[in-house]
Amino acid sequence: MSARKSERIMNLTICLLMARRFVEREQLRELVEGYRGLSDSAFERTFERDKEELRAMGVPVETGSNSVLFPDEIGYRIRRRDFELPEIDFDPAETAALGVASTVWGDASRGREAGAALAKLRASGLDPDADRVAGFAPTVGAREPAFDVLWEAVLRPSRVTFRYRDRDRVIEPWRMVNRKGAWYLIGLDVSRGEGRSFKVSRIESTPALVKGEVRPADPELVAAQVASLRPPRGAEAIVAVREGTAPDLVRFARPADREAPEGFAAWRVRLFSDAVGQLAWYGADVIVLDPPELADAVRAHLEAVAAWA
Repeated sequence: MSARKSERIMNLTICLLMARRFVEREQLRELVEGYRGLSDSAFERTFERDKEELRAMGVPVETGSNSVLFPDEIGYRIRRRDFELPEIDFDPAETAALGVASTVWGDASRGREAGAALAKLRASGLDPDADRVAGFAPTVGAREPAFDVLWEAVLRPSRVTFRYRDRDRVIEPWRMVNRKGAWYLIGLDVSRGEGRSFKVSRIESTPALVKGEVRPADPELVAAQVASLRPPRGAEAIVAVREGTAPDLVRFARPADREAPEGFAAWRVRLFSDAVGQLAWYGADVIVLDPPELADAVRAHLEAVAAWA
């Protein structure tokens, strides 16, 4: 939206909001900056577009007449009680989630806006504590420059094109999904005619929005693609986790009734198919207590890595 159009629509909103009575078209033509000087036909087209755009944004533009004797004299207004938002109140969990959301953009191009939003929340008496759940928060960094364009494509929605695995793709986006700190775009691959997922960090070119119809997503196809990003589960194990570490491992774990070394807590966890590699990644922060064969395999893996280093 151009600056001139934004200013005109803002002026129209203020005019209709401040009016105590319905404001007729000719009055709006004189009062609203941006309508004066237009020909009759240009004013009619511009006003109709502006009015419908306000309604599309959720602004309740009401149509009516100030006179019961002359109901054909149509005017417009915005009732303040319909326009104003109710007071917003967040519970502690929602406040923490807002804090985490602000950290998602911390290293990205929208980091400044995220910081400003967080400052406004604090100024209003809320203090989002993202530190409590920072271990679960995904991040968007400069290493994924494609993220902003893909995010915009999902919000519009709009087709997007990019190069992926040496092939040019045209995608009708469905959703952005984060899995273990990595972002994925899921959508319809137009060239193949099937739902696909694309790891954002592996995109080989700068994405670009392109013209083309974006059809409504099939909820079942979206759910299937999201499910495909979840790694298969393996066996259950009991592990000792150093306090304050490995939040992603214990997030869905259950406490285990087992002794653990000092500074550790025992957890019963479900593991991926590559259980050895998954647990070895945490190094000394995670100790396998059971089953013994898994403990031996993780120990051997770590010893091999140490010898290689």
